[in-house]
Amino acid sequence: MCRTVDLHQAVLAKNDTNAVELRRTLDERGTAAVNLMSSPGSGKTALLELLLTRAVAGGTPAAAVTADLATENDATRLARSGAPVRQILTDGLCHLEAGMLGGKLDGWLPEGTRLLFVENVGNLVCPASYDLGETLRIALASVTEGEDKPVKYPAAFGLAHLVVVTKSDLAEAVEFDRDAFLAGVQQVNPGVPVIETSARTGAGVDALLAHVLRAADGLETHTPVLARQHEKHLHHHHEEDGPERERAADRVPHAVHLPAGSPR
Repeated sequence: MCRTVDLHQAVLAKNDTNAVELRRTLDERGTAAVNLMSSPGSGKTALLELLLTRAVAGGTPAAAVTADLATENDATRLARSGAPVRQILTDGLCHLEAGMLGGKLDGWLPEGTRLLFVENVGNLVCPASYDLGETLRIALASVTEGEDKPVKYPAAFGLAHLVVVTKSDLAEAVEFDRDAFLAGVQQVNPGVPVIETSARTGAGVDALLAHVLRAADGLETHTPVLARQHEKHLHHHHEEDGPERERAADRVPHAVHLPAGSPR
């Protein structure tokens, strides 16, 4: 058991280091990465296709990387937007890691790309622990999944800079309890913005794109309470452990951490 825990911590530590470097590289390019996390079937791909289409139509240079265990179906679909798209096949891995993402971007990401959308593997557990060097982390949930999603997956929703509701046009049909959902969101992540969207009707999509662009410009980024708590804990140990802790603090910490986009 100890061996397994040690290996897991080593993997997360390596990812943190890779994420710091990837974030630095993207910052130098003027590119803001947006990490999209949700359960399978949330409508994430449909919403992302519409976001990309509107970004391209509005003159915002945007690109996307989409991750799946198998098939390139989502990349083919997203490419209809006119934006550059790449597929990552994780070969069974339930999440993306910073090194995997950075390897796909090297030599491919077009110069001048303002927004890089990263569609993570459909999973609300594993991806929450891995920083991808993103500027903005978004947790999505559809009205068809039920209103208790945020409290069932507190790390995924508790560390998000933004929460997005999808398939809002179906809310009445599935008797979605909006008040209960919003209460759950605020329970795990007080003050986090929530945007309700529908890829079918287009509702909320322009507001979402505007929010992403403001975050890319450093104008609108929520700081989750979980992140502040972890940073305080890290600072406490930094005072006790000296230079070694200082080197560790240069990474974006895993598990309960602000993955990216904190005001700098």
